[in-house]
Amino acid sequence: MSAPFPFRVAVVGGGPAGLMAADVLLAAGAQVELFDAMPSVGRKFLLAGKGGLNITHAEPEAAFRSRYRERAAEVGAWLDGFGPEALRAWVHAQGIPTFVGSSGKVFPEGMKAAPLLRAWLHRLRAAGLVLHARHRWTGQLEAAQGGGWTLGFDTPQGPRASTHDAVVLALGGASWARLGSDGAWQPWLAGQGVDVAPLVPANCGFDIAWSDFLRERHAGTPLKNVRLKFTDRTGQVFDRLGEAVLGAGGLEGNLVYAASALLRDEIAACGHADIALDLLPARDEATLAAALARGRGARSMINHLKEQAGIHGVRAALLREGLDAAQWTALCADPAALAARIKALPLRLLAARPIDEAISSAGGVRFEAMDARLMLAALPGVFCAGEMIDWEAPTGGYLLTACLASGWAAGQGALDWRQGCPRAENKG
Repeated sequence: MSAPFPFRVAVVGGGPAGLMAADVLLAAGAQVELFDAMPSVGRKFLLAGKGGLNITHAEPEAAFRSRYRERAAEVGAWLDGFGPEALRAWVHAQGIPTFVGSSGKVFPEGMKAAPLLRAWLHRLRAAGLVLHARHRWTGQLEAAQGGGWTLGFDTPQGPRASTHDAVVLALGGASWARLGSDGAWQPWLAGQGVDVAPLVPANCGFDIAWSDFLRERHAGTPLKNVRLKFTDRTGQVFDRLGEAVLGAGGLEGNLVYAASALLRDEIAACGHADIALDLLPARDEATLAAALARGRGARSMINHLKEQAGIHGVRAALLREGLDAAQWTALCADPAALAARIKALPLRLLAARPIDEAISSAGGVRFEAMDARLMLAALPGVFCAGEMIDWEAPTGGYLLTACLASGWAAGQGALDWRQGCPRAENKG
């Protein structure tokens, strides 16, 4: 990359999107300084890899892109530059093989995030990355004399200002604030004329008004091999087998996270979302009703349910949840109604769990506020990447893939824009 002067870029945020933007810029010869509020970078990345780092998914391209719902076209443009296969090749280039699990999820060998992050940071530093930890952006973003942007940071040594030709903001959403993404940037950018959608929880659990008995006896209990069915107000259907967890305040787990966007939007529109939980997906309703109709003699109803239907523990408690003694007695006397309840247990979700508990967030900088290079229309030379942009995806490798792809797009966008970019004197 030839140029009459160095191209100096500030990347604010040391998550996967920010690191990838820095990677692209450094490879093209830019001078990159990365600022992060935390003592070390990649903290949420490391947390995501705690139980096995799922980097992407090996499903067919059309299915993969559909996971981004109404933003499939926009995120698809990022994936054109850095999609799942490119991501795997990039991981291999760090010296780490990958493999595809039985579910189609893709993992690095060893399934840990730390070796990948270490190798990546070593290469970035060798390429010239200057990393400033414990530098929390204050929201100061001012046009510098002679061009470029001046940013303000709070540091252990006091306030600091630093000026650069271009800026990539990769500030994250608002989930897991203790790892660095607290959403504090929203009013700062909105105050500069950037169109920002409110941040809301994604891949989250939901509140249910459990009885004290259920909460005290079964909070934290997994519900394996259940089917969640939900039809929203527009007729869109969710019907999937998976695993949920009965939380003290409601329902969570991967099965619930997969439906969370639909459920969250339904609650926003209607005040609640009504789902049905199939507690025995492997048995059809008619066969189950016939089994429950068999005489139980002196056996208790609890033992009858366990012997004839395999319903016990948390499933038995859920079956009775919300029913008074008379209603429960009447239900137990009607095998067909009991079988119907087992196959479609009605549950009312009242609210999404707090955003800081969510795996990710939706909302943020609207696509309409940026051009195709991810540059803010209101702030030329300032680019956005990662979860701070208004898109969402389910877990399963889709979140990380899009974060990395957006960082690639923002870095490339800054390089594409640099033609004619005036030099900024760095006063940091």
